[in-house]
Amino acid sequence: MPSADLAARTQQENAAAGPSRPASRSSLKSNLSAQLSGLFSRNSMDTTNERSALLPPSRASGSAGHSRESTDPGAGSSVGGGGIRRNYTQEMDGNEEEEDGKIPAAARTPQRPPKKRMNTKEMAKKIRQRSKYYIPITEWLPQYSLPVFYGDLTAGVSLACLLVPQAMSYASGLAKLTPVAGIWSTALPSLIYGIFGTCRQLSVGPEAALSLLIGQMIQEVVNDPDHPAKHPELEGAAIAIVTTFQIGLITSVLGLLRLGFLDVVLSRALLRGFITAVGIIIFIEQSIPMLGLSALLASIGKSHNAPSLPLDKLAFVIQHIQQTNRPTAILSAACLAFLILMRVAKARIVQRPGGGWVRYIPEIFIAVVGLTFLAGQLRWDRHGIDILGEVSGGTTIPIGWPLDKRRMKYFSYTFPTAFVCAVVGMVDSIVAARENGSKYGYAVGPNRELVALGAANLVSSCMVATGSIPIFGSITRSRLNGATGARTQIASAITAVIMIGSIFLLPWLYFLPKAVLACIVVLVVYSILAEAPHEIIFLWRMRAWTDFLQMTGTFFLTLLFSIETGLVASVVFSLILVIQKSTQTRIKIIGRLPNTDEWVPIDEDEAAQEEIPGVLVVRIRENLSFANTGQLKERLRRLELYGMQKSHPSDAPRRESAKAVILHMGDVETMDASALQILYELTKSYSERGVGLHFVHLHPAHLTMFQFVGITDIYGPHHFHRDLREAMKEIENLGYGNSVVSRF
Repeated sequence: MPSADLAARTQQENAAAGPSRPASRSSLKSNLSAQLSGLFSRNSMDTTNERSALLPPSRASGSAGHSRESTDPGAGSSVGGGGIRRNYTQEMDGNEEEEDGKIPAAARTPQRPPKKRMNTKEMAKKIRQRSKYYIPITEWLPQYSLPVFYGDLTAGVSLACLLVPQAMSYASGLAKLTPVAGIWSTALPSLIYGIFGTCRQLSVGPEAALSLLIGQMIQEVVNDPDHPAKHPELEGAAIAIVTTFQIGLITSVLGLLRLGFLDVVLSRALLRGFITAVGIIIFIEQSIPMLGLSALLASIGKSHNAPSLPLDKLAFVIQHIQQTNRPTAILSAACLAFLILMRVAKARIVQRPGGGWVRYIPEIFIAVVGLTFLAGQLRWDRHGIDILGEVSGGTTIPIGWPLDKRRMKYFSYTFPTAFVCAVVGMVDSIVAARENGSKYGYAVGPNRELVALGAANLVSSCMVATGSIPIFGSITRSRLNGATGARTQIASAITAVIMIGSIFLLPWLYFLPKAVLACIVVLVVYSILAEAPHEIIFLWRMRAWTDFLQMTGTFFLTLLFSIETGLVASVVFSLILVIQKSTQTRIKIIGRLPNTDEWVPIDEDEAAQEEIPGVLVVRIRENLSFANTGQLKERLRRLELYGMQKSHPSDAPRRESAKAVILHMGDVETMDASALQILYELTKSYSERGVGLHFVHLHPAHLTMFQFVGITDIYGPHHFHRDLREAMKEIENLGYGNSVVSRF
C-alpha cells in the first residue's frame, strides 16, 4: 500500500541521517501529514483509467467521470484533487518546520503585491454602479420613456381611485384615527419607497390586519375605566405614531442586518390561518357600523367595560340586533352587494377576449361618489345614518418629530405589537415583491426591500398632526397596479400626488355615510374568505397534516384570544418545526448499481445493493454544524440496526451491527467547530467498539481540520480515501469481507 512505502522510505531516510533522537510532536505530525497527502497525490488520469477498467466495454469510454457517485459537486472537488490536498498538508508541515527553526518564514511565504489605488474615474464609475444597487430608481429612470409613462399614468389614476377611500376606511374604521391620517400616511411614504424600493409594481399602503392592531391598542388605552384618557384623539394619535416609528425602525434594522430571509419562517399555511381569522375579526368589527350600532356601543363603553375580544363583540351584535338602524343596514347591504357583484363580474369579463378594459372601472370610487351625492341630496343623516361630517386635520402638511414626551410614554407598551406588525408586513411585502419581480423579469432584493419599507414607515411616523398607520406592500393592490399598466414606481408617485390632492376635496365628502367606508373594508374580507376554501381543499388532498394543523391552530388562537397571541404562538410553532428539520442530518445509505461504478441511495433505486455485508456506506448530503450534527451518532446507529425504513425504537433490529462504516463527505462544504468535536467523539466511539470508520471524498480544508482536532490520530492515514472504490479495496484487504460482485 502507498502508506507502507512511505513509511519504509521515511525509516531509510532517518537511518541515513545519523543517530536517532526522540521525535518531536511536530515531526510526528509532519510524517502523518506526509502519509495522508500521499493517499491523495495520484494523478487524476490514473483515477479515470482505473474507473473505466471496471465498466463494460460499451460504457468504458463514455462513462468515466459521469457516475452519480463521482459527478456530485462535493465528490468532484476531491476525486481529482490530490494536488490540492498535498498543498494543504505541505502548508501545515511548513508552519511546523518554521516553529522548529528549519525554514525562515520570509523564504517560504510569498510577498503580496501592493494594492492598486483607484483613480478618480474608476472611483466615480464604482460609485455609479453602487448607487444603482442601493438606489434602484437611478437604474431605470435614465431609460424612462413616454410609452412607459402612459401605462404608469393609467395605473396611478386607477390605483388612486381605490386607495383614497381604502386609506380613509382603514384609518377611521380600523385604526380609530381621522380619515385624513390614512391619506397622509400613504401618500408621502409611497414617494420614499419609490426611491429605495426594488419592486416596480409594489403598491404600498395601509393593511387591514395592521390597522386593526393599531385600533385595538388605541381602544384599550382610551376606554380604560381605571385611567380614562383626557384627550382621546391626541392619545390615539400618539400611540399610532410611536407604533409606526417602531415598525419602521425594526424593519430597517432587519434589512441592514440582511435578515430578509426570515420571511420563510412563516409558512403559507400559517399565514392563511392568520389572515382568515383576521378577516372574520374585521367583519365582526365592521358589522357594528354597518348595522348602525356604533352609538350604542359607545354609550355602553362609558358606563361599562366595552367588549374588546372578537367573540365578545359578536355577542354584542347578536344581543342588540333588534336595535339595528334599518336605513343603515339597508344601505350597507346594497353597497356591499354592489361592490361584490362588480368584483365578480369584472373577474369573469376580464378572462374573455377583449375584456381587459373592465380592470379600469373603479367600483369603489363610483360607490363613494354616488352614495355621497345621494346622501347629501336626500339628507340620509336625518334618518339615523351616520355620515363622515367635517374632517379634522386641515390641508397643511402635518410633518414633525415623532418622539416627544407624550408619545415616548407608550414606547414599551406598543413595542410587542410593533414587532408583530413588522413581521407580518415584511412577509406580505416580500411575497408580493417576489411575485411581481418574477412576473415582469427583474431581480428583487429582500434586504433592500426591508430598508425601503422601513424608511417609508419612519417617514409615515412623522405625520404628527393627524396620527399615522403603518404601510406595507399589498399583493392584491400590486397585482392591480401591474395589470393596469404600471411598469415603474412613477405609477405610485402619481397615486401619491392624487391622494395629496384629494385632501383638498374632503369637504365634498361631508355626507359620505360611514357605513360605506365599513363596506369598503368588508370587501377585503370577501377577498380573503374567497381564497380560504381552495387552500383548505389543497392541504386536505395533499394530506399535509402538519400544515393543516398549523393553519387551523393559528385560526382558532387568533379568533378566540387575540391577533398577537395567534401570531406569536404560530411563529413559535414554525420555529420549532424549522429547528426540528434542521437538526436532522440528511444522510442516506448508498449502494452500487450492478455492473456500474454508480452509487445511489438504496431507497431510491431498487437495483442498488450494498457492496459488502456488514459494511455501511453512508452519504452525508449537507453541511455540518452544531445544529444538525448533534443527532448524527444516533441516526447512524438507527441506520445500522434498521436501515432506511421507518421503524419504532422498540422494534427488533433488521440488520446486523456494522463491521465498518464509510462516510461519503463529498457534499459537506463547511463544518463548524462543534461539528468537528462531535465527529471526534463519533470516531472515538467507533474505534472503541472495534468498528472501522473510513472517510471518502473529504475536502482538503477538512482534512487539515481533522488533523488539528485529532481524528486522524485515532485511525491513521489508511482510513482516508479519495473515492469509494479505493475505500472498498482497503476494507477487503483489512478482512471485513468480500464484495458481492468481486471486482477489487
